[in-house]
Order: sequence, then structure tokens, then C-alpha cells
Amino acid sequence: MKLTLKWISILLGIVLTLMAGGAAFIFVRGIPNYEVNNIEMKVDVTPERVTNGQRIASMLCIQCHAADDGVLTGKLLKDVPKEFGAIYSKNITSHRDKGIGNWTDGQIYYLLRTGLRPNGQYLPPYMPKFPLVADEDLKDIIAWLRSDSPALAASEQEAPESEPSFLTKFLCTVAFKPLPFPEKPILRPDTNDAVVLGKYIVDGQIACFACHSKDFKTMNVLEPTKSEGYCGGGNPLLNMAGAVVPSANITFDETGIGGYTEQQFIDAVKHGKKRDGTMLRYPMIPHSGLSDTEVKGIYAYLQTIPKIKNKVQ
Repeated sequence: MKLTLKWISILLGIVLTLMAGGAAFIFVRGIPNYEVNNIEMKVDVTPERVTNGQRIASMLCIQCHAADDGVLTGKLLKDVPKEFGAIYSKNITSHRDKGIGNWTDGQIYYLLRTGLRPNGQYLPPYMPKFPLVADEDLKDIIAWLRSDSPALAASEQEAPESEPSFLTKFLCTVAFKPLPFPEKPILRPDTNDAVVLGKYIVDGQIACFACHSKDFKTMNVLEPTKSEGYCGGGNPLLNMAGAVVPSANITFDETGIGGYTEQQFIDAVKHGKKRDGTMLRYPMIPHSGLSDTEVKGIYAYLQTIPKIKNKVQ
């Protein structure tokens, strides 16, 4: 009996030593790097591309990367949960050293698809990836990044380096991985089909589902409709003060948006105005960059998905 207990103690000691060693390795190494494939791409910077790219970026990139002066030099992301560490967005101006002025179009495209920087560094899920966005929409964003917009003027200013927590490093080792690069072209939707257009915006271009499903931890970025509580709300988002603001249920259940008319939905999405005339709270921002046709498409698509009974306070 004593011999058995001795061997159990030895084995337990070995296991604990290995676990401690693994934890120390993860802590010191940090977020892992991966091999990066070079993508040959040259985007034509046309006025049409820049205009559409800026429109999309106004609802995505600018929100996270704009400093107090409006230049996209990065900042502290106050709405990232503290358990992930102190997270700062990067300088994405045209500066060749501090920003992305020295990146190729293919490198930017590869990052937006997979989450990998040119040096192979993986950016955790607090940096959105865009696996379902049409090729041409991503090229338009790149064209805008190459434009002479004052927000992108070369600047040496940059936010501090992020300080990811051990939890972030651990999850990036065992769970979070780069997304696969698409094997075939991703085309823009048929804008004459409201439901198809709406699905593209909800699942891809703006990814409404990510905030409006049950939790970021259970969302499925490659197959959004498989996310737990798809569009049923309740995701514990944070405002700029760090207080929890659960996302709204946007299914057509009575506990969701079942009572909204099409125009009321447009007012909410584009102007942040609720049916009672009050304004929606951050982190829901007005998506004024969307056209009425696009918001009507979202409205049409949401009517086709399963209703979820979930009264969000």
C-alpha cells in the first residue's frame, strides 16, 4: 500500500511539474507565430473603390483604430474584457515603419482573411477577421487604406504594445487559431435579392451575428448560423466604462424585434433610434454607412431565421 501511494505521489509530481513547465513556456513565449503565405495582389486605387472602402471601414476599422485626434494610430480598447489583458489597436496609417505603409496589398489581404501579420504573428479574436466578406469589398478597404484620407496620413504616433494575459496566451495556444485562407473566390451577393443581401451583411460584411448571438466564446465565424443563440442576443458586451451591456435579441420573436416595422428597424440600425424615441446605447453604434436597401435586406433576412425567445434586459 505504501509503495502504491509512493508511486502515485511520484506520478502526481511529474504531472504537476509538466503542467507548470507548460504554463511557464506559454507565458514566456506568448502568442504563437505561424507560417505566412505570400499573396500576389495589386489593388487599383480608384475613387469608387476608395469611397466604398471608407464606407465599410467607417463601421469596422475606424471604430477601433482611431485615436482621439481621429488619426488611425491605435488606442486602448476599453471594451475588451480585462481578463484578456490590456489590449491596444495598432497604427494602420501609411507610415512605413510605425504603420502599414510598407505592407503589400497581399499582406493586408492575408491579415484580414486569416489574422496573421506579415511576420507570422497571430492576432487573437479581439482583432476581427473577415472570412466571408467578398473579395471586392476587401480590396475596396485596401484601396481606402492606400488613399490620401487625413485619417491615414503617415504618423509616428502609436499606442503602447498590447499586454495579453496568460489566459489569452493559453487560449491562443490551445483554441484560437488562424482562419483558413479561402480556397475559391468569394463573390458579392445579388443586391436584387433582399434576403441574400441581408444574410451577407449579417454573417459577413458587418457580422451583426457576432455581437447579437449568445456569446463570443461560442460563435462560429466560418458558419455563423451554427453559433449558439444565433442572433438571439444576450452576449455580455462592455461599454467604455467597462459595464456589461447585453446585446439585443434581433430575431423576430416578440422578445426581439418582432414588433418593429421596416422603417423603425432602419431608424434603429442607421440612426440608433429606438421605437420609443430614445437612443440605443454603446456598443451599438449607428450604422449610417449602410444604405436603406441594405438595411431592408437585413430586415428581410432576419425574418427568415428561427425565432428565439430571449428577453434581454
